[in-house]
Amino acid sequence: MNRRKWGRERDPSMQAAEFQIDTPNIFSLSLSHRMEAICAASSSSISITRVLRIGMIGFGSFAQFLAKAIVKQGHVVRATSRTDYTEESLQLGVSFFREIGEFLEADNDVVMICTSIISLTEVVKTIPFGHLKHPTLFVDVLSVKEHPRQVLLEALPEDTDLLCTHPMFGPESGKDGWKDLTFMYDRVRIRDEGICSRFLKIFECEGCRMLEMSCKEHDKLAAKSQFVTHTIGRVLAEMRIESTCINTKNYSTLLQLKENTVEDSFDLFSGLFTHNRFAKQELKNLETALEKVKWRLQERVNEEHL
Repeated sequence: MNRRKWGRERDPSMQAAEFQIDTPNIFSLSLSHRMEAICAASSSSISITRVLRIGMIGFGSFAQFLAKAIVKQGHVVRATSRTDYTEESLQLGVSFFREIGEFLEADNDVVMICTSIISLTEVVKTIPFGHLKHPTLFVDVLSVKEHPRQVLLEALPEDTDLLCTHPMFGPESGKDGWKDLTFMYDRVRIRDEGICSRFLKIFECEGCRMLEMSCKEHDKLAAKSQFVTHTIGRVLAEMRIESTCINTKNYSTLLQLKENTVEDSFDLFSGLFTHNRFAKQELKNLETALEKVKWRLQERVNEEHL
């Protein structure tokens, strides 16, 4: 079997972004101040070695939300999507490609998979991996993790790297910045530590709480937290709860939960259920818990009628 011979040429346009930190000065700082200096350099469109060339497959609202911060740090961002986002890309300083083959030939260091959960498998089938010019780091940002891990490991060329991630925030929760918001990641298959570290540094420099965790453990915890939250929000929406003139703080919290939940698509909710094997048990647990509460209430009613 003939293997591709990879060759990576330096992009002259990238060299302009390289710089050298004043070593004596930087190492005279404390570790925390050193990190602040590094991240300040990054956010001012200069990176310690060179900027990353980051491609995004899928360029909906969440991808655009991420791209805005990535571009601000000075990295080169390209995007492709089944929908034409040319105008939105121009406003964000992103190069948009209608043809995915041309997109892959653009020599990206990183390719981010930003599709919906339910469309991932079909989208990955359409990716012409033969157009890649060199080994590339693929990163998914889906809200479930075992599913994209399996799909991508089966589809990606063996000489590509894979980082599974979940930025646990979005355009609403992250509108005022990403400081202290959780960024989960799993180094599924990493050979080029330099590229992987520089990509993770994007989120570190935005102040994210970096959490390394296996895809399996993520899905276990997400089923108990994210899926349950979305389920309760959807139930409240089906109940058509509304604000009243005697709202308590707790009831107002439920109203906000309902509003936040229905702002997300039902495709996302169904994806959290269909593609997380632990969600089915949590739905059963929720149903069982509701039955127990109903039984206890009925038991009290029976006692009062004795």
